[in-house]
Amino acid sequence: MASCPISSQRIDTNLVRVISFQIFFFTLLFAVTQNTLFMGIVLFDLTMRVLRKDSFSLFAQTGKFILEQWNAVPRYTDESPKRFALYLGLFMTVTITALAFFGLFKTAVAVALILMICAFIEVLFDFCIGCKIYYTLQLFKAIKHDRNFN
Repeated sequence: MASCPISSQRIDTNLVRVISFQIFFFTLLFAVTQNTLFMGIVLFDLTMRVLRKDSFSLFAQTGKFILEQWNAVPRYTDESPKRFALYLGLFMTVTITALAFFGLFKTAVAVALILMICAFIEVLFDFCIGCKIYYTLQLFKAIKHDRNFN
């Protein structure tokens, strides 16, 4: 994690981890059943969150409910790296869905496994691979030092 804020906006890492579990679970269901409905649900949810329409995100609403029930104390972090990771997740989900649509299920499942690994590492270890990519791209000036990645 960076030592100074990268974003003026903050996000609860507990919520991110609960959402990541749901993404892992639905992607696992797709990998096992090859039913594209599961990736359609993930695609819709990620799209709503990219558009900042969390009220339409079933995963965000479920996550907030779970955290309220657990009386979890929020743990805030910079939003920009998490938002970058969200875009990467959306890209991977679109790729998985497109591959499945064209009947390339083995390739779709291979990409789904990568998404599941990233989500699982976030859930278990609070380690965001997309965030690390974001920080690395900033080091190499591949992306500007954006305080509010949108």
